[in-house]
Parts: sequence; C-alpha cells; structure tokens
Amino acid sequence: MSIILIIIHVIVCTALIMIVLLQTGKGADIGAAFGGGSSQTLFGSTGASTFLSKATTMAAVVFMLTSLGLAYMSSHKARTSIMLDTKAPLEQQTAPEKSSNTQPESSKPTPPAQPEESTQN
Repeated sequence: MSIILIIIHVIVCTALIMIVLLQTGKGADIGAAFGGGSSQTLFGSTGASTFLSKATTMAAVVFMLTSLGLAYMSSHKARTSIMLDTKAPLEQQTAPEKSSNTQPESSKPTPPAQPEESTQN
C-alpha cells in the first residue's frame, strides 16, 4: 500500500511542478518558455488561466492527501526487531566504594626507582 502511495505522490509532485511552470506570470517568466503564453487557443476561449488554476488546485489537494497518508503510515508502522531471539544483556552491579580517607593499594604512588650500583674495578 505504501509503495502505491509513494508512486502517486511522486507523480503528483512532478505534475504540480509542471503545472506551476506552465502558468503565465506577471512578466511571462518561464511559462512562456514552455508554451504558457500561446496556450489560450489550445484550452479554449477562456484561456489557460482557469484550466491551469483548477489543475493546480486539484494537484495540490492530491499532494496534501498523499503527504498526510504517508505521514500516517510512517507513524503507525509496526515496530519489529531483527533480534527477536536475543535477550538484552544484563548490567553488572558494581561494588560500593569505601568512604575512608585511606587510599586503596592500587592508587598509592610508587616510590622512585633507585639507581643501580655500578662496580668498577
């Protein structure tokens, strides 16, 4: 189901981009480059403005519905694990530290090494 919804979403996104680019702007920007200016005879006497605006509205509604559907399906996905047979590791308990002023044997500083006596004859 999600694959079909993704395919519809991508098609609607592409169509929405194309429809918006075909519309004539205030300066006949990029719409004229793709034939937006001469499309008045193709779409009838009212011109392309009403047809393209209705197509834009319809594509935007389908885009929003597919976006909401994909978001809903993503949030309600079954959470499964690939490690179903493996148990969680147990935490090791640490021994409580002694609260005394003496330092433990391992943290006492070691005395400096004594130089070796050399025997010269």
